[in-house]
Amino acid sequence: MTTRRFVQVDVFADRPGAGNPLAVVLDADGLDDSTMQAIARWTRLPETTFVFPATSDDESYRIRMFSPRREVPFAGHPSVGTAHVVLEAGLATPRDGLLVQDGIAGKLPLEVVGEGVTRTIAVRTPRASVIETASADDPRLRDVLAAMPLGALPPVLMDGGRRWWLAELASEADLRAATPNWNAIGALAEATGSMGLCAFARSSDPVHHLAVRAFVGSTGHFEDAASGAANATLAAWLADRDALPGSDGRYRISQGREVGHDAIIELHVDGNGDVWSGGRVQTVVRGTIDWR
Repeated sequence: MTTRRFVQVDVFADRPGAGNPLAVVLDADGLDDSTMQAIARWTRLPETTFVFPATSDDESYRIRMFSPRREVPFAGHPSVGTAHVVLEAGLATPRDGLLVQDGIAGKLPLEVVGEGVTRTIAVRTPRASVIETASADDPRLRDVLAAMPLGALPPVLMDGGRRWWLAELASEADLRAATPNWNAIGALAEATGSMGLCAFARSSDPVHHLAVRAFVGSTGHFEDAASGAANATLAAWLADRDALPGSDGRYRISQGREVGHDAIIELHVDGNGDVWSGGRVQTVVRGTIDWR
């Protein structure tokens, strides 16, 4: 087989163009690692996922995720977007409201709520932990945070499958006006084995509780339009400090406006301390890919 179903979606979006794009290749049996990497490099999207049939009764499907440069063990927006595509293609049916994807990060449940254009999907993310807390004058952080007025919580390095430095800024206005020092962020990412800096601020907006900007310095220098995994590590940090916004462990974040997007991600920290990261998904392209 050389022709396979191919779908592009916009994740964490209430309309096309608002969220984070994703390519999904269905019917991926027969593709080897080098071919999947070549396709991901060709799409030039943040991630491309490949869907394989389930091999046991306790999973809905298997998944592989690739950025243009490497395979990714876990990421939030590819998980949520792929689940949406699998449902639309009729490849799996939720059991008790849940799908289960099997990948490098293990078997992760995804909660499916509603139908059609208002449906939301949330993935239970891998447990995140605190690696270290730091101060703004830490030599590794000094240049990164020099022009960013900080909020109450200290900077922290978290690991939730991917490592992120998190920093609370004093206000949403400070966050949205921030200009990243890309050389410093790249050096920080390299020195600490992290993705870069995820900065956040509390908001009085009626729609979202937090505003977030994720500056990636590890795989090129760019601002992520909407990162489910980065926000999941942030949720774990806020829960650790008893500093969650919203109510009942549920809140919404705004991300991507500074790079031409307008994503809303819904976070939930449940009674077991697990973090669920999700939102709505829009299908933009349906077709086939012919890769020989």
